[in-house]
Amino acid sequence: MAQYSGFKQLLIYAVSMFIIALSFYQWDMSQRKQEERIHETQELRKQPLRETCAGDKETFKHRLEDVRNNELANLIVDDKHGIIYCYIPKVACTNWKRVMFSLTKDEPYPDPASISPDLVHLPNILPFLNSFPRSEIKAKLKHYTKFLYVRDPFVRLFSAYRNKFQEHNEYFYQRYGRHILRLYANQPDPPQSLKEANASGMRVSFQNFIQYLLDPLTERNEPFDPHWRQMQRLCLPCLIKYDFVGHQETLQQDASQLLKILMLQDNIQFPPSYENMTTPAFLLDWFSAVPLEDRRKLYELYEQDFRMFGYKRPRELLDG
Repeated sequence: MAQYSGFKQLLIYAVSMFIIALSFYQWDMSQRKQEERIHETQELRKQPLRETCAGDKETFKHRLEDVRNNELANLIVDDKHGIIYCYIPKVACTNWKRVMFSLTKDEPYPDPASISPDLVHLPNILPFLNSFPRSEIKAKLKHYTKFLYVRDPFVRLFSAYRNKFQEHNEYFYQRYGRHILRLYANQPDPPQSLKEANASGMRVSFQNFIQYLLDPLTERNEPFDPHWRQMQRLCLPCLIKYDFVGHQETLQQDASQLLKILMLQDNIQFPPSYENMTTPAFLLDWFSAVPLEDRRKLYELYEQDFRMFGYKRPRELLDG
């Protein structure tokens, strides 16, 4: 009887070990499949980048020697974790800056959601790549993990318009709004302040904004503001071989994957973000006020962003 009891206990132990081993195997297989899916997704996102860069050696910059320091102004460096993040305005950049700021602190890292959005946009709060000597820049670009987040170019453009010209933003009214009203809205003497403009019902229309972008003098006088500058110009993807390309459209999922790749998933949490409400129908409604020819010219202006980052040509906006 004692022999039978001992055998039973041994059997129970063996079954328990088998269940544990099976569970570990299933977990390991699940992790492997997840890693494979991430790798496949990233390859799909990087392929158009490689093809576009390889197909045009003249338009895009491929060598660090050809790049001025101010062209590296959007690259944030984290030496402690070996990370470089290229931020693109209107593509979750505030939340990623909050993450990068948290990582500059000692562990346990502060919750990025607790950090003021205004703080991370202040000058000299975060270390930028162009603050280092060229030899260090080259070494960091070679060895650090580099990532960026992109977005449908027209949705990003519309988001910039709404944020800077529909919401109360005195700086952008003074910096761009009065100029746009003067040149494209037949207002030779626009109101001196945004408050006065709002009181008189005077606003920069979406069509006025597009006219401003399409005017050759705009780019000739000075580079586009970063909020509507082309993404490929901000992040130089033909020079910098990004290890991870995130999409605004799958922001939370991509953020979770990236934090795992960086081995930070247990140390920091990406702040929750609102769901993008800009649907194709919504975008079409706003673009309907823009002449078809201007829409086509606008696509040409941002075509490299569409091509490089795998976004389809918006036929419903361009084919009439």
